[in-house]
Amino acid sequence: NDTLLTEFVLSGLSSHPELQHLLFFTFCLIYTITIIGNLLIFIVTVHPTLHMPMYFFLRVLSFLDISTASIVVPKMLVNFLSEDRSISYVGCATQLYCVIFLGATECYILAAMAYDRYMAICNPLRYAIIMNSRVCHSLVLLSCCSGNVVSVVQTAWVFTLPFCGPKKINYFFCDIPPLIMLSCTDTSSYEKQIITGTVLVIFTPFCLILVSYACIISSILKISPAEGRHKIFSTCSSHLTVVTLYYASGTLIYLRPKSSNSQDTKKVLALIYTTVIPTLNPLIYSLRNKEVKAVL
Repeated sequence: NDTLLTEFVLSGLSSHPELQHLLFFTFCLIYTITIIGNLLIFIVTVHPTLHMPMYFFLRVLSFLDISTASIVVPKMLVNFLSEDRSISYVGCATQLYCVIFLGATECYILAAMAYDRYMAICNPLRYAIIMNSRVCHSLVLLSCCSGNVVSVVQTAWVFTLPFCGPKKINYFFCDIPPLIMLSCTDTSSYEKQIITGTVLVIFTPFCLILVSYACIISSILKISPAEGRHKIFSTCSSHLTVVTLYYASGTLIYLRPKSSNSQDTKKVLALIYTTVIPTLNPLIYSLRNKEVKAVL
């Protein structure tokens, strides 16, 4: 007989009691840097001299990073110091929905930022007309709607699975791979749905980014002054750094959700896109951008 499952238990990052306080202070510091850094970027890019599409998308990215970290890290910090690491069934579903929604939306926003750089470098004379306020807001709205659809579908699929096994999740937040490991039914068809979602959310935007940067590199090579090339390469390399880290970690986790890779490896990969990248984004975009540093 199946028992009605009302809660899960998160195992956290480590099972060693002597490491819990060290991990707490480490991730508390990382979370603080994430919040302060992204808030500064959000505030700085509102400055009148930075009213450009690139900084509009950067504000959206900062908001997404703050939200992602706030969905995952506070609960993780509490679990470091508490013996009760339970999370309710509804709370787990809500956390999964939010993580997928924010992650998918960020994937599309990164693609929109690549398109913006393509228009700015390859069509500079028409850039202001093409990338107007209406277009920028439409791209953000489309990204959010797409992320919401993906999140609703994936969350609904996961929580229609029967969980009749152990309720302990070997992870530090509710995510797709550890949850389907708890299911007592065949999940092969669901895994195919995850692969389809991964293609739509990760590979499709990534291909658009590659096309955009192929055109950008082609245009850069036609620029004769070395200083002009260096400035454009510097701007684009910041975006490519974030894209590489973000898409690679997501692909390794979701493309093969029940792969033979250890859960510890997946935990490290999940830390990259939930805590590390939100911390790095403000540093990458502020320290490598003269306009942002000047306003700051």
